[in-house]
Amino acid sequence: MFLQQFISEHNHEVSFSRQQACRFAKEVATDFNPIHDADSKRFCVPGDLLFAHMVSKHGLAQKLHCTFAGMVSSDVLLHSEQQGDEWRLCDQQQKNYLILRQQGEKFHDLAYIESLVKDYVRFSGQNFPHILQPLMKQHQVMINPQRPLVIYESMTLEFDRFSATSPELRLAHNGLTVEGKRGLARLGFELVENGEVIGRGEKRMILSSLQPYEETVMQQMVDFYNERKTQFQHAV
Repeated sequence: MFLQQFISEHNHEVSFSRQQACRFAKEVATDFNPIHDADSKRFCVPGDLLFAHMVSKHGLAQKLHCTFAGMVSSDVLLHSEQQGDEWRLCDQQQKNYLILRQQGEKFHDLAYIESLVKDYVRFSGQNFPHILQPLMKQHQVMINPQRPLVIYESMTLEFDRFSATSPELRLAHNGLTVEGKRGLARLGFELVENGEVIGRGEKRMILSSLQPYEETVMQQMVDFYNERKTQFQHAV
């Protein structure tokens, strides 16, 4: 499976190097958040890589809920444990980093899962600036340009049925709820096969240290992000 190149396996445990996580963020998710750079002092493994690993290992379900419980550093040994209808990704001290809850019919076709995972993480990686910037402008708030922090809180998937081929993802709705210096962004999407909606999902993110919106400062953040993306694409 394509994920093998981004994961290091150690018997029944896995880990993610800085290089593996950075490549996944840029090459698969098209996510150029500096926090996923291999040389970042604040480095963490992309939540979408953790999600992709868990779904590939334990399969899809008719109803799936994924909670991100902590940020993973490089080379941390992780394993998954089952508790009822949940799979928990945890370290050797039993600290949870991701909780995957599955309900209903299970689905384990790896080709189907791989295609869906690729589409989802590409969709997920487009959060900034395409979706979040207009939402922040609408609510006249923005993340701190000195320490931009957007935390992946959770995501849900629900299938009316599993299709013969992997469905396409399309944005259905989005919104931002602001309470003081904290915001909750919701990105809803639909799963579509040949024009028919066969499922839906939602990604939730926490925006911290919000401050009043400044168009010039925000544009600088967008330009910086796009410049990083262009530099990477030219280097490939």
